Amino acid sequence: MKIADRVVETKRLGYDVVVVVSAMGDTTDDLLQLASRVSSNPSSRELDMLLTAGERISMALLSMAINDRGCEAISFTGSQSGIITDSKHTRARIVDVKAFRISEELSKNRIVIVAGFQGVSSSKEITTLGRGGSDTTAVALASAFGAKECEIFTDVEGVFSADPKIVPRARKLDSISFEEMLELAASGAGVLHHTAVELAYKYGVPLHVRSSFSSERGTVVTEKSITNATRVRGIAQTRGMILARLSGITNASETTSLIFRKLEDAGVEVRLFNELSAPPQEGTLLFVAPESDKTTLTEACRSIVTELNGKIEVLSGVGLLSIVGPSTLWAAGTCSEAFSVLASLGIQPYAAASTAVTLSCLVPEEKLEQAVRELHRIFIEEESRSGQ
Repeated sequence: MKIADRVVETKRLGYDVVVVVSAMGDTTDDLLQLASRVSSNPSSRELDMLLTAGERISMALLSMAINDRGCEAISFTGSQSGIITDSKHTRARIVDVKAFRISEELSKNRIVIVAGFQGVSSSKEITTLGRGGSDTTAVALASAFGAKECEIFTDVEGVFSADPKIVPRARKLDSISFEEMLELAASGAGVLHHTAVELAYKYGVPLHVRSSFSSERGTVVTEKSITNATRVRGIAQTRGMILARLSGITNASETTSLIFRKLEDAGVEVRLFNELSAPPQEGTLLFVAPESDKTTLTEACRSIVTELNGKIEVLSGVGLLSIVGPSTLWAAGTCSEAFSVLASLGIQPYAAASTAVTLSCLVPEEKLEQAVRELHRIFIEEESRSGQ
């Protein structure tokens, strides 16, 4: 078992080692399928009880393998590790880390294996952390122990300038800033989940994303990138999105706040966008969410919109495209050039949004991969060649 060998090797170099594990392979999906066979609408509490089994299997097996290699190891669930969360089942957030038992075992020179993705609420209920939960557990523990670095082992060599499955010439980045990585993760770069990056950013925990199958250095995520960059560091995409358009909104700020509270309570994560019509229509609110949340989103918004005599329209088959670069990105006219590239492909974005380091567009899903390839060619491949 290569992971056990790597953990033992690290321990023998003189480090204290805490390992956070995920479920193996398709275990979580298999457990969800089991749940669907016995219940058409399983309770979120029982789902949490079920899904935590995957990580418990991994932690126990890894601990056994390490012990057989001559190092002492002990495994803990999230609750045993002191991962304290809020009470939102299937999407809990970590509120505290009380890792006393881990500290005790480290003082005994043991390797500690922790089940990621899970914790316990103040009311003693088992919870799970949602997508990216194991990475989030690892970052929380690294912060609690003041670790020099939190290594995230995955099935790829690091963070790439685009998805290599879509862009064969995508390049591995030696380093990237927290801010840039947060934007890439939120826009679909699946190597890290945005909640883990957000936590690392907040507490200043450097991340090292690297392959489980190689000893090569991967990508370091830290306060500032140490790599000379082109204008664009990476391009990310997400398929299967919906665009919700709420029109006839009055008391915009108050209504928007109410809608977002309802969506938060319903467990729907959305991002605000700006309409590209000229001029934008007053009293209109646009946001994007995963297709899987379409029904929940529509039901959460309908009552408010109806009270205001407004209207909600939902467009499916939308792709989210994001171009991410350093904070000086937009001063160089990148936005204008990006829209020109899309226009040359016959793509008229539905909506757009920007931050200091990101331009995001909503485009027809069937045009998404073509747009990613062309933008990568223009902004990364050609600029890299011209800079050589």
